[in-house]
Amino acid sequence: MELAGAGDEGQIWVTAESQTAGKARRGRSWISKPGNLYASLLLIDPAPANLVHGLPLVTSVALHRALCELFPAADKDLKIKWPNDLLLRGKKLSGLLLEASTDAAGRRTVVVGCGVNCVHFPDNPLYPATSLEAEGFALPPVAVFLHFARAMAEMLNIWDRGRGIAKIRQDWLSRAKGVGEKVTARFDDYEISGRFEALDEDGYLILVEDTGQRHHISAADIFFGNSHPFRHKNV
Repeated sequence: MELAGAGDEGQIWVTAESQTAGKARRGRSWISKPGNLYASLLLIDPAPANLVHGLPLVTSVALHRALCELFPAADKDLKIKWPNDLLLRGKKLSGLLLEASTDAAGRRTVVVGCGVNCVHFPDNPLYPATSLEAEGFALPPVAVFLHFARAMAEMLNIWDRGRGIAKIRQDWLSRAKGVGEKVTARFDDYEISGRFEALDEDGYLILVEDTGQRHHISAADIFFGNSHPFRHKNV
């Protein structure tokens, strides 16, 4: 955001060997030891305000494509977990975080942050994690970054400032875990279980309860089958 405040025109990547204050979704911290990939992309006015919501889908598809290009053998085991985590053999491999703000000139700035567990991974009680190295896919972070940056540029072109969101959503669904299956959406103090039907036009997860009630979920922790960590509560 400091680069945007200084007048940078965007489309610039910043990478780090480690981070002292890495951030994850919902205010959580992100383990940031040397050996993993930590990269952020600054975008200036990437789309009209009502279409920026498509960027998480763009980014997760780009990272999935990049890793499948690097490791074709991982294709069938690499899935996107809504909204934008990547799972390798059912364990969390990467996380993405987007932050948006408006700079002093009135420009909408978006920072797309990405962390990939190349070597290290946290002992996460909420969801099992892994790394590329642990799964037999060792490669330096710089190699992962170069493929990711190229794939991101390609996907941004397809997205076309939001006009290509239908193609992005279709691509995302083809790479996602749990579509058509039972999932549980966990919020701060309750859960909802049902079938993961699809994504709506805003990228929200459509969950359909057994009663037929439909929910369009913008933010939650998603668990598959009966893997959620505490008792289900209907609302």
